[in-house]
Amino acid sequence: MAILHITKENFEKEVLKSEVPVLVDFWAAWCGPCKALGPILEEAESELAPEVKIAKINIDEQEELAAQFRVMSIPTLLLFKNGQPVEKSVGLVSKDKIIELGKK
Repeated sequence: MAILHITKENFEKEVLKSEVPVLVDFWAAWCGPCKALGPILEEAESELAPEVKIAKINIDEQEELAAQFRVMSIPTLLLFKNGQPVEKSVGLVSKDKIIELGKK
């Protein structure tokens, strides 16, 4: 499974109605820590899939979603279970922390 790129058009299907938890990375192309988090997420995804999906939302392209979930700083990771955000992490984190977050 690959990292999903989420837009308002596929958010409901891929995140809210997902049968497995979804760890969503709110990011932007101009954000240094976000760029550093990308490869870490890819590594974590290989360990978490298929029990957890990892998705990315570009806050510059999807401002409504960023506002809806009150994303004030990036990168922000939100873990969704059963369509609800249940865990949050702000800032650059290690692969171990991402895996720990995904397994909550």
